[in-house]
Amino acid sequence: MERFRDRAEAGKLLAERLKDAHDPVVLALPRGGVAVAEPIARRLDVPLEVLVTRKIGYPPTPELGVGAIAEGGEPVFDHTMLRRLGMTPESVADVVERERHELARRVHAYRGDRPLPPLEGREVIVVDDGLATGGTARAALRAVRAAEPAKVTLAVPVGARETVGSLRQEADEVVVLRTPVDFRAVGQWYEHFDQLSDADVLGLLDKASR
Repeated sequence: MERFRDRAEAGKLLAERLKDAHDPVVLALPRGGVAVAEPIARRLDVPLEVLVTRKIGYPPTPELGVGAIAEGGEPVFDHTMLRRLGMTPESVADVVERERHELARRVHAYRGDRPLPPLEGREVIVVDDGLATGGTARAALRAVRAAEPAKVTLAVPVGARETVGSLRQEADEVVVLRTPVDFRAVGQWYEHFDQLSDADVLGLLDKASR
């Protein structure tokens, strides 16, 4: 299956699938989702905003996610993973608190004192650069859903089939370009998959605002 050249190309391809959206709010999950969402917002001629999420990691191995949290929402745990590790949500309370602080820092870095746009009654498109376990996307969708939008769409270039299937229960629509059988990691489906910095995110948001 052909790879995307980069996140910008993937975003342009996704934008064609989303062009009939009616005056949506586009929310990107930083950092990588912002690079995908910028061409979408430009194509739809709507503002681009970020919805900050953080993974809740297993303390001995933080790369292993046991949940996630999104701004405006409560922690969403992978209870199957917690049971497998012999843990409970209370076991990672300290991790959750640290991630809340980092989430708040990033919200301030990306938006300052500017709040999220009103979502109630609006069509909302949540964008990320790919879905592996889907933990942060799930937390984001639940936080958005709590704001009572008219419709919630999750848009991603690529994702693991099982994850995409499970997230169809969280969103009204999931728009995904590729669900490869041999999915192992999001980055393998991009020729260029550079890690983005906060400065990169701010640059993309500034570009979108112009």
